[in-house]
Amino acid sequence: MAAMTMPAAKGRRVRLERPEPLAKADGQKPMAAAKVRKPELLAPAGSLEKLKFAVHYGADAVYIGGQKYGLRSNADNFTLEQMKEGVAFARGYGAKVFCAVNIYAHDEDLDGLEEYLRGLEEAGIAAIIAADPVVIETAQRVAPGLEVHLSTQQSVLNWRTVQFWKEEGLPRVVLARETSLEQILEIKRRVDIELEVFVHGAMCSSFSGRCVLSNHFTDRDSNRGGCCQSCRWQYDLYFGEDEPVLSGEGDRFTMGSKDLCMIAHLPELIEAGIDSFKIEGRMKSLHYAATVTGVYRQAIDAYFADPAGYRLKPEWLEEIYKAANRPLTTGFFFGEPDADDHIYGPEPKGAPYDFAGVVLDYDERTGIAVVEQRSPFRPGQEVEFFGPGGRLFRQTLVELEDESGARIDVARHPLQRVRIRTEQPVRAMDLMRKRIAGA
Repeated sequence: MAAMTMPAAKGRRVRLERPEPLAKADGQKPMAAAKVRKPELLAPAGSLEKLKFAVHYGADAVYIGGQKYGLRSNADNFTLEQMKEGVAFARGYGAKVFCAVNIYAHDEDLDGLEEYLRGLEEAGIAAIIAADPVVIETAQRVAPGLEVHLSTQQSVLNWRTVQFWKEEGLPRVVLARETSLEQILEIKRRVDIELEVFVHGAMCSSFSGRCVLSNHFTDRDSNRGGCCQSCRWQYDLYFGEDEPVLSGEGDRFTMGSKDLCMIAHLPELIEAGIDSFKIEGRMKSLHYAATVTGVYRQAIDAYFADPAGYRLKPEWLEEIYKAANRPLTTGFFFGEPDADDHIYGPEPKGAPYDFAGVVLDYDERTGIAVVEQRSPFRPGQEVEFFGPGGRLFRQTLVELEDESGARIDVARHPLQRVRIRTEQPVRAMDLMRKRIAGA
C-alpha cells in the first residue's frame, strides 16, 4: 500500500562498519570499540495512566514532567505522590522513571529548586533531564542520588561538547534532533558516554526547540514550558500586502515538520551504538504511547533475537500509521531535510482508527470483557483489540451491555463500563480502537 511506504533516506548513506578507535585529544589511550548492546526504549508519559501503559507495552524507561521546571506545562504533570506510585509500578516491570527538569530558568524560577530536586530523589526518580547549568549543578550538589541527563535543549551536535559534559559528571547526553547518523558514529567513537536519541515523534520547525514564535504571538515562553505550537497554525501567505501566494479554499501555509519515524532503520541505529531510543509525545494520547512503544519493543526484540534474519514487518508500519498524527520522515539522520519533509498545506487525514476503550477485565468462562469507554462505540462497528507483544484481532461488535447486564444501543458516556463478548481472549490493559466510518 503506497501510503504505508516510508520515505527514502536522502543524502549519503552511512557505512556502519565501526571505525578504528581514535586517540583522545589529551593523548590518552584510544577507547575500545563499543560492543553492540540492546538499547533502552524510552517512552513518554504525560500522566500516571500513560506511564503505566507505556511500561506495560514494553518501555524500559519513561520520562515524565513534574509540577514545575518542565517544558510541557499543559501536560497532566505529576505530583510527588503520583511520581512515587509511578516509580513503584515501573519497578514491578524492571523499568525506570526519568523526570524532565529542562526549562531555562529565570531568577524567579530558582526559589524552591533545591527542595524540588530533593523531592524527586526521595520519590525514586532515577534521573532528571536538564539543560540549564544551574539546574545541573544544583542537582549534583543537593540530590546526588539523581542521575543528570543533558537535555536535547542544549543542542549538542559534536563530540567535543559531549566530552565537556562528560567531564562535568553527566553519564548521558540527549543529542539535538539535528544530529546525523554519521555524527552520532563519530561521537560514539570519540567519547565513552551514553547517548540518547529521538527516534520517533514530532519535530520542531526551529532548531532543537529554540523557538520565539510562541513568545511573540502569545507571550507563552517556549523554553519555560509554554509553547503554543504556532508553527502548526494555518497562515495566509502574501507577496506584499495584497497578492496571495496560495489560492483556493482550504489552502494554508504552515511551517510544521512531518513526524520523525525511524522504525524502518533500527538496525542502523542499533549498530551505531545508541544507548537509548527516545519516543517523543508527553502531550499525546494513551493510545499513541501504547501503540508506538509496543511497535518499537517488538522490533528491537526481533533484531536481537536474530540480527542476521531481521526484517521489517509490514504490520509494524501499519500499527505506526494507526497512531500517527502526521506524515512521517527520517528527519536529519541521513541528510538535511527539505521541502518534502515539511507540511506546507492542509495536513492529510489522520489515522483511520480512533481509540475507543480499555479492557478492565475478562471472564474466560463466558468470553465477556469489561471495557471502559474512551470514545463512543456501538453494535455493528468494526473494532480491533490489541495488547503487548503484537497481539491483535478484529471483530464486529454485536451486542453491548451495561454493568447491570442491560442491553444498550451505544456506549456514549465517558468512562462508561461496557460488557462485550469478544471473539478471542483479551487481557486487562489491552486496548480497543474503532474503525472510523469512511476511512
